[in-house]
Amino acid sequence: MEPPLPRAAPSPAPGPLHGVTVLDCATLFAGPLAATVLGDYGADVIKIEHPVRPDPARTHGPSKDGEGLWWKMLGRNKQAVTLDLSRPDGAALMLRLVSQADVLIENFRPGTLERWGLGPEDLHRVNPRLVVARVTGFGQYGPYARRPGFGTLAESMSGFAALTGEPDGPPTLPPFGLADGVAALVAASAVQTALYHRDVHGGPGQVVDLAIIEPLLTLLGPQPIAYDQLGTVPARTGNRSVNNAPRNIYPTRDGAWVAVSTSAQSVAERVMKLVGHPEVTAEPWFSGGAGRAAHADLLDAQVGAWISARDRDTVIAAFEEAEAAISPVYGIADIFEDPQYQALDSLTTVDDPVLGPLRMQNVLFRLSATPGAIRWTGRAHGSDTRAVFGARLGLSPARLDELATEHTI
Repeated sequence: MEPPLPRAAPSPAPGPLHGVTVLDCATLFAGPLAATVLGDYGADVIKIEHPVRPDPARTHGPSKDGEGLWWKMLGRNKQAVTLDLSRPDGAALMLRLVSQADVLIENFRPGTLERWGLGPEDLHRVNPRLVVARVTGFGQYGPYARRPGFGTLAESMSGFAALTGEPDGPPTLPPFGLADGVAALVAASAVQTALYHRDVHGGPGQVVDLAIIEPLLTLLGPQPIAYDQLGTVPARTGNRSVNNAPRNIYPTRDGAWVAVSTSAQSVAERVMKLVGHPEVTAEPWFSGGAGRAAHADLLDAQVGAWISARDRDTVIAAFEEAEAAISPVYGIADIFEDPQYQALDSLTTVDDPVLGPLRMQNVLFRLSATPGAIRWTGRAHGSDTRAVFGARLGLSPARLDELATEHTI
């Protein structure tokens, strides 16, 4: 077995985005997480926050000894700078930073940057090669554009919540930032696409307009086109699927839960033979996923009875021997102990100057030649302001003192 490719350990090779400077002016989750992904793969990310009102993500969620734990992950690989963009001196300093940058990520309500003299036209005037990623709830135009937008609204409006939950229960929201997370990954991809067009095809900088309500629509798969062509409106199905069966969460004898999937016909046949009901595989309706889904009550009863009579580890071992798809339903403690996650270093250890060693999610994927790296955890508010403005813009200590006194930085 080959060892996993390195991801988090510092590497002598620069990351694949080495040399790309990103200005992260966004708050909370979608925009900042997009910048985190870029920073994990070598981009030089400068996190720009208001001098008095920092990114609320710093205090969102759990904390230890006054340190926001979510921020340690979300703010990693970023230099922390303070700057009031609404002040003329602040906007002027921002334009100087933009002149040296490759990417700017922001999530202000449409029209805000324009009001400060920092709209895309202003930015491209000083740097025509700049990629401006605008990540907002509803996009830059349309009747909802100026509404405040959060991931919860996107999970509701995208159709996700309407499809999630038990058939006789209410629509259900996810217990974490699903829409923000998906939008962040899409935004990072969009930025890299725009950079590729600029650097490989000689194109100009451009604006990425990403509405958080949109990426989850893509994950709905065939549902929009099925509604358009057939008028069908899918109902909530709990843990079942309308496309195949058996597909569900089943309790084991020792109080655990396991998930079974039979998207492939051959796997469905193996499962039913394993649980002692090979006869159903000869039924005409069993030959396709839709037919099996129409008989989910029968298949769930047969699979569930077999699983509920055995302990979790016995069930999983039997399914693995039969080459049938199964997994335990994990909580976070189980993830920490799982040998596959350990082999992949999916939760890696990073040293924090305040809290010491921290375990957090590793970078997203492994690259053989230019692996990503977590170089440092989220830094304190404004901790790099003087270093960045001094080194990049040549501001003297006296000028930095003046700007601090004026609350511009």
